[in-house]
Amino acid sequence: MQALQIFGDRDLRLSQVEAPPPPGPGEVEVRIRAVGLNFIDVWGFRGMAFAKRKLPLTVGAEAAGEVSALGEGVAGLKVGDAVALYGALTCGRCRACREGRDNLCEEVGGVMGFHIDGFARERVVMPARLVVPVPAGVGFVEAACAPIAFGTVQHMLFDNARLEPGESILVHAGGSGIGTAAIKMAKAIGCTVFTTVGDDIKGEKARALGADHVINYRTERFEGEVRRLTKRKGVDVVFEHVGPDTWNGSLLCLKRGGRLVTCGSTSGVSTTMNLMQLFQQQYRITGSFGCRIENIGQSLAKMAQGITPVVDTVLPLSSFAEGLARLESRQVFGKIIATL
Repeated sequence: MQALQIFGDRDLRLSQVEAPPPPGPGEVEVRIRAVGLNFIDVWGFRGMAFAKRKLPLTVGAEAAGEVSALGEGVAGLKVGDAVALYGALTCGRCRACREGRDNLCEEVGGVMGFHIDGFARERVVMPARLVVPVPAGVGFVEAACAPIAFGTVQHMLFDNARLEPGESILVHAGGSGIGTAAIKMAKAIGCTVFTTVGDDIKGEKARALGADHVINYRTERFEGEVRRLTKRKGVDVVFEHVGPDTWNGSLLCLKRGGRLVTCGSTSGVSTTMNLMQLFQQQYRITGSFGCRIENIGQSLAKMAQGITPVVDTVLPLSSFAEGLARLESRQVFGKIIATL
């Protein structure tokens, strides 16, 4: 079968690989139909020192497809069902997995497409517990945004930040895949949304999604604008995933007792901060990685209700590298999806 593999830094090739063996007990074979591109794919494409992996490696951390075969003892799924796939090979045995918190798995085998072979291939065999049914009316392109983009946002906003209706939130990088999802999810519960973007065209698109206040960070200091617009009170929640470039400004945007939730650091991996400010203002800072499997189902349900992903580009699998270049250049608004 065909698979997209990385052989070295920035060296992607379509290859012929062995088809997977038939699914065993408790396993499902899935015919992959769509793969979502994410910044973790960019990191893997560049080559990251902390990525313990064996090359060549099949890429792709986020995907959706249809069930093509079932192993013994699998219930609740049938051949032909549309499904989304959890993006890490978790053990299913540790306490975190048993409690449905697979993103805290104590014996995780790795992130798909980054540490171990991912989803950019025609067929994959997965444990049935890592396969999430897709509701009627949600297509493969949209469903491929659920495991990382929508699932991550669902986990950040509602499990970790505990965002409530009517609160205010600053969403960084409102044109990104998770930024667009955060704007839509926050507006759906009546929040006042502030967002940062890198140009005025993205600003117009963010307003069309429902953002109440759009700040071009290239021409304005976002922290100054948020404080001005809130009459120096600040916002309840900051949705952070940029890192050092925005970190201290994000803290300045928070109300006393405000919550910052972060899932990324695309501008670098370390920063400094004022600890007196942290405890005097009683900020609550939460790191968030991936999502619980339940968050994928919650995300798919929201899609079925009309809170759909913003899709920037749909490409064939052979153009995956072009999609990564577009993502890396930040000339993107929403998600990039590769189809098989």
